[in-house]
Amino acid sequence: DRLIGMSPESQDMPWLAELNPDQRKAVTHGEGPILVVAGAGSGKTKTLACWVAWLIAKGADPARILLLTFTRRAAEEMVKRATAMTGQGGSLSGKVWGGTFHSTANRLLRIYAKAAGLDNDFTVMDEADAADLLNVVRHELDLASRDKRFPKKSTCLAIYSRCVNGAEDLELVLGRFFPWCAMWQNELKALFKAYVEKKLQRNVLDYDDLLIYWEQLVSDDAMAAEIGKRFDHILVDEYQDTNPVQSRILAGMRRFNKNIMVVGDDAQSIYSFRAATVRNMLDFPKQFPGTEVVTLSQNYRSVMPILESTNLVIAQSKERFTKNLWSTRTTGQRPRMVICEDEASQDEFVIKTVLEHYEQGIPLRKQAVLFRTGHHSDSLEIALTRKNIAYHKYGGLRFLEAAHVKDLVSFLRVIENPRDEIAWFRILQL
Repeated sequence: DRLIGMSPESQDMPWLAELNPDQRKAVTHGEGPILVVAGAGSGKTKTLACWVAWLIAKGADPARILLLTFTRRAAEEMVKRATAMTGQGGSLSGKVWGGTFHSTANRLLRIYAKAAGLDNDFTVMDEADAADLLNVVRHELDLASRDKRFPKKSTCLAIYSRCVNGAEDLELVLGRFFPWCAMWQNELKALFKAYVEKKLQRNVLDYDDLLIYWEQLVSDDAMAAEIGKRFDHILVDEYQDTNPVQSRILAGMRRFNKNIMVVGDDAQSIYSFRAATVRNMLDFPKQFPGTEVVTLSQNYRSVMPILESTNLVIAQSKERFTKNLWSTRTTGQRPRMVICEDEASQDEFVIKTVLEHYEQGIPLRKQAVLFRTGHHSDSLEIALTRKNIAYHKYGGLRFLEAAHVKDLVSFLRVIENPRDEIAWFRILQL
């Protein structure tokens, strides 16, 4: 029945009928830049999958579509859904370029290594390895043995990364974000200079380098045209959490082709500690004149009492894209804010609430406690154990941070690049 009155084109793509008017407007946008302001729970993933399916149904080459997402899994999910819609079996998954900025940068730099001034056999360090290399340089410069405690390797890496990704001066970064390290400004400058030289000698890149080299490539007109012409359409998800370097990369990639869709929610920008800035999203229409702005405000996940509270909080933001989340689900409990004296009383309140729900017939597996980071659950886990309440914890170490995985990858890195000192350092300790 929903297909009655739709155009013949839409009847060939029945999944369009499942979209609300705003979602359909975003999906069928066509040529030129578009900014999709996607409120929480507004069916963003479905919309983006339909966008990919619509492009392909209109004749776009899947291999010339680039999806830049916050996680590789997000890109895979979009391609999987688009594949089901188009009925092309598994043929899309190997063609559409999809992944994070860093994985895409790595892939492109393998192709354009010579133009970037890199050897083809370069290897990539993760954050832990980059911190270890900084620590090696720190000891070589005799900075770790100072009377006054020099910043730890993880702090040094955070400062370095902030300067690189935010394109900010070291003095400014120290003053705004690391004031307790300001006394070490000259030493940190020497440390970072030696760290860069060490990476060049060892033919290794850290995560920040991947973006910097990509940015340098597309800052050149000829290379911007060469790399940009690989893609007819680019989509960027979670745009509110991109940094200035990533914004400049996109400007270079779309210098000669303005087909770009960025999707985000300015009310959900949480990665400023990694130099991400919501300004990228707010300024996108200025960066790409003629941008069409589409707002997805219908929420499919929550209920009106919660959304009303959310809208009141969002409305306090001085600079934002106007949106009011709404839902057809009008009934539900209003949110509660409970203030506890300390962590022990917080644990006690959580357990009391869980047991009350259990007595009301809500099984334990239907109840969840959310934490910002894994270790915040430590005291509650102890309290639950004492009360003999069964629980299952989700989270912990990332797969690639597990010791046995890093050991194996270090062997592979040495085989690929014998100059990778940090990989050797790990292997020789086994």
